[in-house]
Amino acid sequence: MAKGLDAQAKQGYALIAPPFLYALVILAAPLLTILTYSFLTDGYLEVVRDFTVSNYVQVWTDPIVRTVMLRSLMVSALVTLVTVLLAFPVAYYVSFLVRPERKSLWLFLITIPFWTSYLIRVFLWKVILGYNGVINSSLTGLGIIDEPLTFILYNVNSIVITLAHAYAPFAILPIFVALEKIDRALLEAGRDLGESRAMTFWRVTLPLAMPGVLAAVLIVFIPTIGDYVTPELIGGGKIPMIANLIQVQMLALDNRPLGSALAVTAMAIVALVSVVFLLINRRFLKVRS
Repeated sequence: MAKGLDAQAKQGYALIAPPFLYALVILAAPLLTILTYSFLTDGYLEVVRDFTVSNYVQVWTDPIVRTVMLRSLMVSALVTLVTVLLAFPVAYYVSFLVRPERKSLWLFLITIPFWTSYLIRVFLWKVILGYNGVINSSLTGLGIIDEPLTFILYNVNSIVITLAHAYAPFAILPIFVALEKIDRALLEAGRDLGESRAMTFWRVTLPLAMPGVLAAVLIVFIPTIGDYVTPELIGGGKIPMIANLIQVQMLALDNRPLGSALAVTAMAIVALVSVVFLLINRRFLKVRS
């Protein structure tokens, strides 16, 4: 019996070894490289292999870095809030109001944005929100405004709109999965006990759907804080986020140690926020079980 278990264990290890080694090389190696560079010294057009923590001191004390980091957190939090608030009604509608045989069609339609490149979608929003774009041309043509609006592009509002649209499907799907797992008998029991639909939603549906909501929050928050394309194109380079600052240090200024320290700091902050949300998610899962 023991030999059989050992043979199965060896087969299991052999099965997972290729993807594990692949993940180790593709994911761990670049991260370790960035971490190593963050403790080295920047020289003229080269990296001096002298250990130092001055890069992290500069990251945490430089007011410009602090401003950009806080802006990145604020924009990501705002994008996450807007995306989840817009995604929840869509997921709720598909889960509770769409007939079972048509749910797959709705999920198929929700994933249509994935068919096009993210960069193309960003450029399309630039066309829509531009000075002579679709919105301004339509409002001007209808006589609603005399001059094109200038506050809908190259600012935080345009970045939030673009990112919320780009990551909406990522938020809809986990919320939909959480809503699908809710036992409809619980909702009927709540209404049988005299609760209104609104109170049943607030006391039963929403708490049971919170694991999906928290998953959507993480799925949206983590990539948006490191987004580079949208602030550069939709923000016009006027509202840099942490990814743009890392790009400037790494490529424009050729300061790879400082750029690596910025990247590691950003990853650490995202990891800390993720751990907090995972702990909250565990609490809701315990309540649900």
